[in-house]
Amino acid sequence: MDRGILEREPELARLASAAREAADGAGSVLLVFGEAGIGKSSLVRAMPDRLPLQARVLVGQCDDLATRRPLGPFRDLVGSVGAELARAVTEGGDRHRVYEALQGELAVSPHPAVLVIEDVHWADEASLDALRFLVRRMERLPALLVLTYRDDELSRGHPLRHLLGQVSRAPRVHRLPLARLSLDAVRTLSAPGGLDPAQVYEVTSGNPFFVSEVVAAGGTGGVPPTVVDAVLARLRGLDPATVDALEQLAVVSSAVERSLVDELLIKGVAVLAEAEQRGLLAVAPERVAFRHELIRRAVADSVPAARRIDLNRNVLAALVARPGSDAARIVHHAAQAGDRDAIARYGPDAARDASGAGAHREAAAQLRLVLHQRHRYSPPELADLLERYAVESYTIADSAAAVTAQREAVSLRRSLGDTLALGGDLRWLSRIHWWAGDADEAQAAAREAVAVLEHAGDDRLLALAVSNIAQLRMLSDRYPEAVEHAERAIVLARKTDDAAILSHALNNQGTARWRGGDPGGRHQLEESLEVALEAGEVEHACRAYANLIWTLLDNLQYAEADRFLPPAMDLADRAEHLGFLTYLHVELAIRRLAAADWEDAERHAEFGIHDFLPARCPALTVLARIRTRCGRPGAGELLAEAREIAIRTRELQRTGPVAAALAEAAWLRGDHAAVIEAVAPLHAQARHLAGVPYRAELGYWLTKAGQPVPADDDSGHPYALQARGQWRRAAALWHTAGCPYEYAAALAESPEPADKLTALSKLDALGAEPLARLVRAELRGLGVRHIPRGPLAATRGNPAGLTERQLQVMRLLAQGLTNSEIAARLVVSVRTVDNHVRAVLDKLDAPTRRHAAVRAAELGLLADRET
Repeated sequence: MDRGILEREPELARLASAAREAADGAGSVLLVFGEAGIGKSSLVRAMPDRLPLQARVLVGQCDDLATRRPLGPFRDLVGSVGAELARAVTEGGDRHRVYEALQGELAVSPHPAVLVIEDVHWADEASLDALRFLVRRMERLPALLVLTYRDDELSRGHPLRHLLGQVSRAPRVHRLPLARLSLDAVRTLSAPGGLDPAQVYEVTSGNPFFVSEVVAAGGTGGVPPTVVDAVLARLRGLDPATVDALEQLAVVSSAVERSLVDELLIKGVAVLAEAEQRGLLAVAPERVAFRHELIRRAVADSVPAARRIDLNRNVLAALVARPGSDAARIVHHAAQAGDRDAIARYGPDAARDASGAGAHREAAAQLRLVLHQRHRYSPPELADLLERYAVESYTIADSAAAVTAQREAVSLRRSLGDTLALGGDLRWLSRIHWWAGDADEAQAAAREAVAVLEHAGDDRLLALAVSNIAQLRMLSDRYPEAVEHAERAIVLARKTDDAAILSHALNNQGTARWRGGDPGGRHQLEESLEVALEAGEVEHACRAYANLIWTLLDNLQYAEADRFLPPAMDLADRAEHLGFLTYLHVELAIRRLAAADWEDAERHAEFGIHDFLPARCPALTVLARIRTRCGRPGAGELLAEAREIAIRTRELQRTGPVAAALAEAAWLRGDHAAVIEAVAPLHAQARHLAGVPYRAELGYWLTKAGQPVPADDDSGHPYALQARGQWRRAAALWHTAGCPYEYAAALAESPEPADKLTALSKLDALGAEPLARLVRAELRGLGVRHIPRGPLAATRGNPAGLTERQLQVMRLLAQGLTNSEIAARLVVSVRTVDNHVRAVLDKLDAPTRRHAAVRAAELGLLADRET
């Protein structure tokens, strides 16, 4: 066996098995992960010998660049793949063409393809989008997708997290966490050099790369204290010209193509022979690469800063002189060399390339570099760059950067007297402020945009600005004004024959009418969807779907919402509109909450607890209501943040559900004053609206807290019926709508013990312990002697009463994992894990994690189970 892959036979066997299944048409995704130096690349290099005959192995590498190369790992495949994929990734502007070409390449039969993307933790956004596309389709391809990454480098907000979340839901996925080497393996590797294996193991902790470097350095007696020293020890004795060549190549954060090697090395590739013999480099006819990224880093980091700047200048000069060089690479080396002129010259093009490829994070990073050189641009050029940076930041949900940049762009437009550009930028500023959750600033910018464009002579820009006003009025429940503005935008949009703006305006008017009590608005909203779909305006179609589904959910039309959710999510997923996809996941969480499917609701809500505030607020609200109804801790903290976000939006669609959730939690703990405090101001606001849902629910909670509200005589909403004491009619409506928790809660309001007992059985089945506890107390107050003690069968199977997710967390906790490590394993937020751990400790009556593990073992809860 290759000494470099000791103790990897099970992983290689599993990889080979997955490849054989792919050859039979059952494709899958295989994740190889672990810390830096754990042997991910070694496993990939050993893989071809274990694969079926004639299997094609395609390997792409993600690079640790300051600003990533768009589609970098797929560009590495050029020369090994068909012409269509090569052209698609090289040109890069049409991402759907790239996706289709990738799928076509992997669909080639009869030879199965194994596509390996290494170091995905460094992947650019366009590459992550392409991988998301592939992940959803791998089970239908005769191919295997292998992704390697460092799981110890994934922060809570790391872009890779979303992809891993999607992989976790794929039908066919294999996980290969790589462990460190055992002392026996280190003994085997140390023996030829006569080293003390215990000493090597102590210094390296069994990390395969560290071990191999210490052994290669011949570190007997005085073992090098760091791996950097181990690498540098291997450089000693090399010809100075070879060391110079290694240092030159080390500043290039990727494999170096042969043509660039020849330009950088005066003595040519032959000067590298000795370094290759010592195992530092892999030299091939088409490229040269360091054997391991840590070797490259160690060499680069050892070079004095002054020389490193000079080496980067050499690379920069070579790239600039070559036609067709990647602008992102040029900017990277320009930044490392401190060449501000080159950054200013090539940065805008690098950002445009990244944006065209869908790599919006990289585009924003490029523009951020460019704007450090803002004095090199004329005012009109600078205004354009600021606007581009603001839009890219908005796209990646960096609201603070987007607002700052767009404000500066607007200021420049004012000074330039460019009316049309000013109006367009003000409209963007309004949208960006809304995205950031600042309603007042959004409204102010929207009004000024219309004022500026009113007589500027561009009907299209004016139509969009007017439709933006309509949207804000609709979102703030000013329905008559929204309808009026939207009507004007519709006329202008039809005049300019702009389908996108027409869909936008129809959406605003239809939603305002429907939510304002006019059922005809639904038809108009569906027309907005049809216009967008027919014109291929995916963003507007997603927004139409989102508003349509949200209103159906508010109206308790869950079966109708179920009809629209799948095509909406499929469209957003296929088009990689991640903001809308996130929002739709949250809408699905609201739907599953109504069905009392707590676990599924929580899973979908967790998609929304990131930086996109319009989704984060309702996602936090759903998660809080689940915790409240199941008696789990953490609801208060979630609702406090949700309320803070909601207040800034000034939108009842945000503040209303948060207030209702606060009221429910307060009522369950018997704090009627807190119910009134949370609900009364919002109910006063909702009473003046034609729409019913928020008014009905808020009024119900006030009634429960002992504060009568004016009768909502014309409303047949079940909450309004309950507020009037018509619990039986309300229970029937909740049952018909498919809301078991609300059905049981309404039934529990009956004065009859039999009804309360029925409600109790439903609540016990749902695991709704807080409300069940109150119902038991009421039954005892009525003198009922035989009250069921609770879900006995569930208790026998799980004596601690843990949910399935809590069982998963508890088992990982018992393995000694930290909350961050558990979050990474389950692909959820650290905050979610914190809440689960608190619940586990509480239910096991354990003061510490160690006590919880002991208690769980005593209860037999640590049986092996897939986590």
